[in-house]
Amino acid sequence: MREIKYEDIVKSVKDMILYSATNLPKDAYKAIQDAYDKEKSEVCKSVLKQILENADIAKNEARPLCQDTGLAVFFVKVGEDVKVVGGSLKKAINEGTELGYKEGYLRASTCHWDTRANLKDEVGYNLPAIIHFDIVEGDKIEIEYAAKGGGSENVSRATVFPPAKGRKGIIEYVKQVISDAGPNPCPPLTVGVGIGGTFEKAVISSKHALFRDLGSKNPDPVLQGMEDELMVLLNNLGIGAMGMGGTQTVLGVHIEKNPCHIASLPVSVNVQCHSSRHMHITL
Repeated sequence: MREIKYEDIVKSVKDMILYSATNLPKDAYKAIQDAYDKEKSEVCKSVLKQILENADIAKNEARPLCQDTGLAVFFVKVGEDVKVVGGSLKKAINEGTELGYKEGYLRASTCHWDTRANLKDEVGYNLPAIIHFDIVEGDKIEIEYAAKGGGSENVSRATVFPPAKGRKGIIEYVKQVISDAGPNPCPPLTVGVGIGGTFEKAVISSKHALFRDLGSKNPDPVLQGMEDELMVLLNNLGIGAMGMGGTQTVLGVHIEKNPCHIASLPVSVNVQCHSSRHMHITL
C-alpha cells in the first residue's frame, strides 16, 4: 500500500489553482493562435490578438486571465493501492482549493442558491469544490482541475432523445445549443459533448470532455467524424470571437460516449470559454 501525505495533496491542489489562474494552457494558447491565422474577419482577428495579449500579460504579471475565476471542478482517479495519511482526500482537495483561491486573490464565487449570499464565511472560500471521484487500479492519484466560469456554464444544456434521433439528431442539437448561446460564453469555445449512459452520466461526460487537449484526435473514428463535422457547422454559424461575427467560433469539439438503455439516448453539451483553464497532475 503506497502512502501519500495529506499536506502534499493540499499543496499540489493549491499550486494547480494558482498556476492555472494566470497561465493559459499550451494547447489552448496554440488553438487561439491557429484560430487567429485562420480567421477571415479583421475585427475578429483583432479580438483574438487581444485575447493572446491578455494571456501574455496574465502570465508575465501573475494576474488572473479573467475576473471570473470560476468554481473549482475536479476529476480524481484514486488507485486502489494508495492511502492518504493525515486526513481524507476530499478534505485535502477542499483545503487546497480554499488556499489557492485565497492566496491568489481569486474571486469567491460560491453562493446560496436562493438568497445568493456568499458562502465564503459559512462554508469556506469558494467551497465546496465540485469533485468527481473514480476508483481505479494502481497506487497513484490522478487529479484533473478546471476553473469553470458562470458565463459558459449558463449556456450548457442536456436532454434525453428517443433512440431514433441518432447521430443526425445529436449533431443538430449541438448546433442549436451553440447557436442559442451566441456571444454569451465568450467564444472561441471548447465544446464538450456527452452521449449515452443515463441523464447524469451524459452531463458528467460532457464536462469531462472539456479536459481533453485541444488538437487531439478522438480514438473512436465515428466520434472523430462527428467532431470534424461539428467543427465545420459551428464555425459556419458566424458567431466568431466574442460574438463579433467571424469564422472561428469554436477551438475544438470533444465527444465522450457511454453505453445507454435501449429506450433512450441522453445527450449533454457543456461549453467552455476561450480562457480554458485546466491542468492534470499525477501523485
